[in-house]
Amino acid sequence: MYSAYILQSQKLGRYYIGSCKDVDIRIKKHNAGAVRATKAGIPWGLRHREEFLTRSEAVRREKQIKSYKGGEAFRKLVKK
Repeated sequence: MYSAYILQSQKLGRYYIGSCKDVDIRIKKHNAGAVRATKAGIPWGLRHREEFLTRSEAVRREKQIKSYKGGEAFRKLVKK
């Protein structure tokens, strides 16, 4: 199972959108400072996750979410 996910920095309030095979392991890497793009915003919390059968579906959804980041559709995802 693959996932597309949205994290929010508890320190900065910013969002990070990504995709991976195991979200729990990936969040641990984000919070350990192992991901350069998110190092400054530690700690990160999961705001939204969607699961897919294939990696390509998860990456496609990640790109779709990134395309409307900051818009109404994005706000609906993080409000849930």
